[in-house]
Amino acid sequence: MTESKSDTPPDGEIRALLDVLAGQRRHVLGILDGLDPQALRRPVLPSGWHCLGLVQHLTLDVERFWFRAVVAGDADVIRDLPSGDEAWIVPPDVPARDVLDGYRREAEIADSISAAGSPGTALAWWPHELFGEPHLHTLRDVLLHVITETACHAGHLDAARELIDGRRWLVLT
Repeated sequence: MTESKSDTPPDGEIRALLDVLAGQRRHVLGILDGLDPQALRRPVLPSGWHCLGLVQHLTLDVERFWFRAVVAGDADVIRDLPSGDEAWIVPPDVPARDVLDGYRREAEIADSISAAGSPGTALAWWPHELFGEPHLHTLRDVLLHVITETACHAGHLDAARELIDGRRWLVLT
Protein backbone atom coordinates (compact mmCIF):
# COMPACT_ATOMS: atom_id res chain seq x y z
CA MET A 1 0.00 0.00 0.00
CA THR A 2 1.48 3.33 -1.01
CA GLU A 3 1.31 6.35 1.20
CA SER A 4 -0.88 9.18 -0.08
CA LYS A 5 0.62 12.62 -0.57
CA SER A 6 -1.45 14.05 2.30
CA ASP A 7 -0.04 11.37 4.68
CA THR A 8 3.54 12.16 3.74
CA PRO A 9 5.29 14.44 6.22
CA PRO A 10 6.29 17.78 4.74
CA ASP A 11 9.78 18.29 3.39
CA GLY A 12 12.20 19.51 6.11
CA GLU A 13 12.70 22.91 4.49
CA ILE A 14 8.96 23.35 3.99
CA ARG A 15 8.37 22.41 7.65
CA ALA A 16 10.97 24.99 8.75
CA LEU A 17 9.42 27.70 6.59
CA LEU A 18 5.92 26.83 7.83
CA ASP A 19 7.16 27.02 11.43
CA VAL A 20 8.49 30.54 10.84
CA LEU A 21 5.25 31.54 9.14
CA ALA A 22 3.24 30.07 12.03
CA GLY A 23 5.20 32.31 14.41
CA GLN A 24 4.31 35.40 12.37
CA ARG A 25 0.66 34.35 12.23
CA ARG A 26 0.66 33.91 16.03
CA HIS A 27 2.06 37.43 16.29
CA VAL A 28 -0.73 38.82 14.09
CA LEU A 29 -3.42 37.20 16.24
CA GLY A 30 -1.59 37.67 19.54
CA ILE A 31 -1.13 41.42 19.26
CA LEU A 32 -4.89 41.72 18.76
CA ASP A 33 -5.79 39.49 21.70
CA GLY A 34 -8.00 41.29 24.17
CA LEU A 35 -9.13 44.09 21.85
CA ASP A 36 -12.88 44.50 21.77
CA PRO A 37 -14.72 44.55 18.41
CA GLN A 38 -14.93 48.36 18.44
CA ALA A 39 -11.17 48.74 18.97
CA LEU A 40 -10.47 46.21 16.20
CA ARG A 41 -12.37 48.51 13.80
CA ARG A 42 -10.85 51.76 15.01
CA PRO A 43 -8.49 53.38 12.49
CA VAL A 44 -5.50 54.96 14.22
CA LEU A 45 -3.21 55.82 11.31
CA PRO A 46 -3.79 58.53 8.70
CA SER A 47 -4.31 55.92 5.95
CA GLY A 48 -7.53 54.89 7.70
CA TRP A 49 -7.15 51.11 7.81
CA HIS A 50 -8.09 49.24 10.96
CA CYS A 51 -6.79 46.03 12.52
CA LEU A 52 -9.70 43.88 11.40
CA GLY A 53 -9.33 45.11 7.83
CA LEU A 54 -5.65 44.24 7.86
CA VAL A 55 -6.41 40.71 9.08
CA GLN A 56 -8.97 40.29 6.31
CA HIS A 57 -6.36 41.55 3.82
CA LEU A 58 -3.96 38.90 5.13
CA THR A 59 -6.70 36.29 4.75
CA LEU A 60 -7.79 37.12 1.20
CA ASP A 61 -4.89 38.96 -0.45
CA VAL A 62 -2.08 36.97 1.16
CA GLU A 63 -3.03 33.50 2.40
CA ARG A 64 -5.82 32.69 -0.08
CA PHE A 65 -4.20 34.51 -3.02
CA TRP A 66 -0.68 33.11 -2.74
CA PHE A 67 -1.49 29.55 -1.71
CA ARG A 68 -4.86 28.65 -3.19
CA ALA A 69 -4.56 30.74 -6.34
CA VAL A 70 -0.85 31.00 -7.17
CA VAL A 71 0.55 27.78 -5.70
CA ALA A 72 -2.47 25.48 -6.20
CA GLY A 73 -4.10 27.17 -9.22
CA ASP A 74 -7.63 26.83 -7.80
CA ALA A 75 -9.80 28.13 -10.64
CA ASP A 76 -12.72 29.07 -8.36
CA VAL A 77 -10.46 31.12 -6.09
CA ILE A 78 -8.78 32.79 -9.07
CA ARG A 79 -12.17 33.70 -10.56
CA ASP A 80 -13.39 35.19 -7.24
CA LEU A 81 -10.26 37.10 -6.25
CA PRO A 82 -11.04 40.52 -4.79
CA SER A 83 -9.99 43.52 -6.85
CA GLY A 84 -8.63 46.77 -5.54
CA ASP A 85 -8.84 47.37 -1.80
CA GLU A 86 -12.07 45.46 -1.16
CA ALA A 87 -10.29 42.84 0.97
CA TRP A 88 -9.55 45.59 3.51
CA ILE A 89 -13.24 46.43 3.94
CA VAL A 90 -15.07 44.52 6.66
CA PRO A 91 -18.82 45.20 6.62
CA PRO A 92 -20.15 46.36 10.00
CA ASP A 93 -22.43 43.32 10.30
CA VAL A 94 -19.52 40.85 10.03
CA PRO A 95 -18.43 39.85 13.54
CA ALA A 96 -14.75 40.31 14.38
CA ARG A 97 -14.60 36.66 15.44
CA ASP A 98 -15.60 35.60 11.91
CA VAL A 99 -12.73 37.57 10.39
CA LEU A 100 -10.18 36.17 12.87
CA ASP A 101 -11.50 32.62 12.43
CA GLY A 102 -11.39 33.08 8.65
CA TYR A 103 -7.70 33.96 8.91
CA ARG A 104 -7.05 30.83 10.97
CA ARG A 105 -8.93 28.61 8.48
CA GLU A 106 -7.16 30.09 5.47
CA ALA A 107 -3.79 29.56 7.19
CA GLU A 108 -4.66 25.89 7.76
CA ILE A 109 -5.53 25.48 4.08
CA ALA A 110 -2.30 27.22 3.07
CA ASP A 111 -0.31 24.91 5.34
CA SER A 112 -1.95 21.85 3.78
CA ILE A 113 -1.15 23.05 0.28
CA SER A 114 2.44 23.81 1.27
CA ALA A 115 2.97 20.53 3.12
CA ALA A 116 1.95 18.60 0.00
CA GLY A 117 4.76 20.19 -2.03
CA SER A 118 8.50 20.47 -2.02
CA PRO A 119 10.55 23.69 -1.98
CA GLY A 120 11.03 23.59 -5.75
CA THR A 121 7.38 22.95 -6.60
CA ALA A 122 6.51 25.19 -9.56
CA LEU A 123 3.65 27.66 -9.22
CA ALA A 124 0.39 26.64 -10.88
CA TRP A 125 -0.74 30.16 -11.83
CA TRP A 126 0.76 33.62 -12.08
CA PRO A 127 -1.19 36.93 -12.06
CA HIS A 128 0.50 38.63 -15.02
CA GLU A 129 -2.07 41.45 -15.00
CA LEU A 130 -0.99 42.41 -11.46
CA PHE A 131 2.75 41.74 -11.44
CA GLY A 132 3.92 41.31 -15.04
CA GLU A 133 6.48 38.57 -15.56
CA PRO A 134 6.86 36.17 -12.66
CA HIS A 135 9.29 37.20 -9.94
CA LEU A 136 8.40 34.22 -7.76
CA HIS A 137 8.76 30.75 -9.26
CA THR A 138 8.49 28.09 -6.57
CA LEU A 139 6.68 27.18 -3.37
CA ARG A 140 9.84 28.23 -1.48
CA ASP A 141 9.63 31.69 -3.08
CA VAL A 142 5.97 32.06 -2.08
CA LEU A 143 6.60 30.93 1.48
CA LEU A 144 9.44 33.42 1.88
CA HIS A 145 7.29 36.17 0.36
CA VAL A 146 4.34 35.41 2.66
CA ILE A 147 6.61 35.24 5.73
CA THR A 148 7.97 38.68 4.85
CA GLU A 149 4.55 40.19 4.15
CA THR A 150 3.01 38.71 7.29
CA ALA A 151 5.91 39.94 9.44
CA CYS A 152 5.59 43.42 7.93
CA HIS A 153 1.87 43.52 8.69
CA ALA A 154 2.46 42.15 12.19
CA GLY A 155 4.64 45.22 12.72
CA HIS A 156 1.84 47.45 11.45
CA LEU A 157 -0.49 45.80 13.95
CA ASP A 158 2.09 46.38 16.72
CA ALA A 159 2.04 50.10 15.98
CA ALA A 160 -1.76 50.20 15.78
CA ARG A 161 -2.15 48.32 19.07
CA GLU A 162 0.27 50.63 20.85
CA LEU A 163 -1.72 53.62 19.59
CA ILE A 164 -5.01 52.02 20.66
CA ASP A 165 -4.16 51.09 24.23
CA GLY A 166 -0.41 51.19 24.78
CA ARG A 167 0.13 47.42 24.66
CA ARG A 168 3.35 46.26 23.03
CA TRP A 169 4.08 42.78 21.73
CA LEU A 170 7.78 42.43 22.48
CA VAL A 171 9.68 44.73 24.75
CA LEU A 172 13.43 44.30 24.97
CA THR A 173 15.06 45.86 28.00
